[in-house]
Amino acid sequence: MTTKLWLKFKLLSEACFSRGDGVPGVVDIEVNHDRYGMPYLGGRTLKGLLHAEAAEILNALSRVDQATADQWAKATNRLFGQPGSRRDKQGRLHIGNAQLPADLRSQIQHNYQLLDLHPHEVLETLTTVRRQTAVDSNPDSETAGAPLEDTLRAVRVIVQGTPFVAVLQLRGENESNKHQDDLALLAACTKAFRRAGSNKTRGYGRLEANLHETLEGEAVTDDYFDRFKESLQ
Repeated sequence: MTTKLWLKFKLLSEACFSRGDGVPGVVDIEVNHDRYGMPYLGGRTLKGLLHAEAAEILNALSRVDQATADQWAKATNRLFGQPGSRRDKQGRLHIGNAQLPADLRSQIQHNYQLLDLHPHEVLETLTTVRRQTAVDSNPDSETAGAPLEDTLRAVRVIVQGTPFVAVLQLRGENESNKHQDDLALLAACTKAFRRAGSNKTRGYGRLEANLHETLEGEAVTDDYFDRFKESLQ
């Protein structure tokens, strides 16, 4: 059986979901976007970010109570799998791309065809370009605090307030205590998930995320998280 959830998040700051390259003469760092020009965060990247939060949680727990850390390590392995595991042992959590909400995507696609838009025109309505440079941080340098030569970079960023939605699937048994533990850990990871994308140290990529059992339903993150919280008492 499969349990289906939705992970929704809204950007609390501008964000750069970088695709790893730029566009010559336009930007040095471009964001991931689909063929219509709509930005997205890849599902594998999103899963990796949540897995990283799980690792941080386990590290913190191990300093306080190893038995509790071991309990949640098992849930982590069930959800995300283990490094080097076979394809059928790579974890029960499967995550799709985090995209703009369906109604917004539908409206953009409609306008795309109606107005014969180009992908870059759509992209430019949802993003802006920021320019940044590195500065000389050597206090003993004569140019301390001054911009370094050849370090000016143009970075495309998604505008603050943009919403995203990703479909999550937990495959396998959904009635057991183990399943409830998996949901609890997923909620803890969701609460800890507060940044995404590149240039996070410059303040980009802040976000607020929640889990939902239905696309239009209320958030259930806190409901799932209660089980995790109780294990720490």
